[in-house]
Amino acid sequence: MVNPDFKITNEQIQHQDKPVTIFHMRGWLDAQSEADLFSAAEEARTQGVRYLVLNLEDIQMLTSAGIRALQKVYKLFLSPETSGMKLCSAPPQVYHALAITGFLQTVPMYENLQAALTSYEM
Repeated sequence: MVNPDFKITNEQIQHQDKPVTIFHMRGWLDAQSEADLFSAAEEARTQGVRYLVLNLEDIQMLTSAGIRALQKVYKLFLSPETSGMKLCSAPPQVYHALAITGFLQTVPMYENLQAALTSYEM
């Protein structure tokens, strides 16, 4: 049975002496959860998060409102004070939705969390 409940857990890890915040998301990213994601991202930004990875591994459904939420978070982290947002581990249906909208032409998507973390190495 599909569970539309949306949940975000976040963790901060040290990678190459950089604190990276990871949002692990589960459920449906849609109109009901759009505000939850943006609110969590705003709070992280306010707390000084510079490196953000959104782990999409457990996203069951991504709607146009969910894509809009991802776009808002991307714009929030597109500044000189931050190092941007990256996506990882999207299931095939989520990856396809992001690809056909052109979203992945702007926002980096990585096959897994380790690849996204490695991309922050400079």
